[in-house]
Amino acid sequence: MRARRLRPERRKQRGMTLLEIIVSLAILSMISLLIYGAFDSMSRGKKGEALRVERAHQGRAAVLRIARELQSAYLSLHTPTVPALQTRLTAFIASSSTNYDRVDFASFAHRRTEASSHESDQAEIGYFVVRDPDHDGKMDLVRREQVPMDMDPKRGGVVNVVAENVESFSLRFLDPMSGLWVETWDTQQAATGQYNRLPLEIEIKLTLAEVPGAAAATYTTKTTLPMQQPLSFAIPR
Repeated sequence: MRARRLRPERRKQRGMTLLEIIVSLAILSMISLLIYGAFDSMSRGKKGEALRVERAHQGRAAVLRIARELQSAYLSLHTPTVPALQTRLTAFIASSSTNYDRVDFASFAHRRTEASSHESDQAEIGYFVVRDPDHDGKMDLVRREQVPMDMDPKRGGVVNVVAENVESFSLRFLDPMSGLWVETWDTQQAATGQYNRLPLEIEIKLTLAEVPGAAAATYTTKTTLPMQQPLSFAIPR
């Protein structure tokens, strides 16, 4: 029996072979992978840029806030002569370490959140670096505020994070008496020659550590303290 030949019109109606389907699927897969890679690259680039912008904003805002509140630092001689009647203490205490300095001071920087609250603008403020308890090796710059003020200028109050992943936080103080920059300041110690007087100028330097998507960055500024003399309205000069 002779095999019958397919008619030309029936050859044209023949479907795709398995090999053709496999090749088509491979091409579609490659195109899909290329498209996914392009979108994933754009997404990662967008997230990295957003992280860099956020960290830059965080660093600048932290430095400017510290400078603004230091400008309102003050000392007061308005204390009762009887120690038992004293309820608050104004001071300016700054300590230095290898990477993380600390400063605690009295300032007219408190902001009332309620118009009818019985609060003044006086507050006890501190800036220092602490370890994040939830992440190993992560250090954060925090702000401490105590209202009303008390007798301990370095403890108490509410602590909030102002900058994350801090590599270093350093302060320098210009002594108006000697004209020299020093690393520490303590208005409570007469032996240091800084008793009851403030530095003329303060240099603030904050370095945020490198994280994925953002390189290490340093933010620096200087600020002047206008209230050089302790408040003593009741004492004639």
